[in-house]
Amino acid sequence: MYRADLPRTFALAVVLLLTAASASVFAREFRAADTQNEDYPTVQALRYMGHLIEERSAGRLQIRVFHSRQLGEEKETIEQTRVGAIDLNRTNVALVGTFVPSMNVLAMPFLFRSIEHLQKVLDGPIGAEILGSFEPYGFVGLAFYDSGARSIYNNVRPVRTLDDLKGLRIRVQQSELMSAMMRSLGAQPVELPYGQVLTGLSTRLIDGAENNWPSFVTTDHYKYAGFYTLTEHTMSPEVLVMSLKAWQSLSPDDQRIFREAAVKSSHYMREKWRDLEDRSRQQAESAGVTIVRDFDRKPFEAAMAALYDKVQRDPASAALIDRIRKVE
Repeated sequence: MYRADLPRTFALAVVLLLTAASASVFAREFRAADTQNEDYPTVQALRYMGHLIEERSAGRLQIRVFHSRQLGEEKETIEQTRVGAIDLNRTNVALVGTFVPSMNVLAMPFLFRSIEHLQKVLDGPIGAEILGSFEPYGFVGLAFYDSGARSIYNNVRPVRTLDDLKGLRIRVQQSELMSAMMRSLGAQPVELPYGQVLTGLSTRLIDGAENNWPSFVTTDHYKYAGFYTLTEHTMSPEVLVMSLKAWQSLSPDDQRIFREAAVKSSHYMREKWRDLEDRSRQQAESAGVTIVRDFDRKPFEAAMAALYDKVQRDPASAALIDRIRKVE
């Protein structure tokens, strides 16, 4: 009887080996771009997402994460993702707003009252609608990642009033909205790729920049800009997008795997982010950075009136801003 079972057992073993080999040979790799360094929460979240996808697909689908601007600066990788040369991309909403108009609303200065307010918006119906608006522009919105609050830092003087900003050359993202915001505050905006900011600060090409605590510290900007003012002017999140071309190549079941893994990676990223934000702030304080908390925000907010008037000429943007403000 055992002899009779041997051929069947052997045949089953061969089938299993061939199946495993086939899965290995035909495993599909998706390229994901992130400009941050290897240890940054967004990069860790992308790797976590890749682990979930590989596990759920039994190895058929895999993600390879290219961090530290290996595939280019954000502006370049967004365009590459749109045309399908890059499969997944983690980017700030201010930059992708060049293609997706609703993203510009999320980047509006002084729109969100707190991080809690922002997360309620992103985790609710408004966030879902915004992610669903990407496809006509060549992307699929998968999830939002936290990016904290962006504040202004410089190497010239403490900024406590709008007068203190006058004449300062402040780096902003490569976004007309961000340039317009800085001009409204009285500073001179300088659009530079993220990877060039440290050189700009160290050579005095620029006087300062604006970003969150982790970006301020992990890039060594804090070593060349000793004044950090907690303006918290924007709380624009990061967004994880997928090339529409890559998305349409997936089966409905595999699309579901990607969406579910993206959402889980978002929650994973938030935990990592909170820890890094606390450590970065403590490191800046220990290094002697002057942190300005005692300033009047109202003139800064009032300076945005013309910018809001311009954006709200578009009925869709005006309606979205109103809905966001009403979220409690």
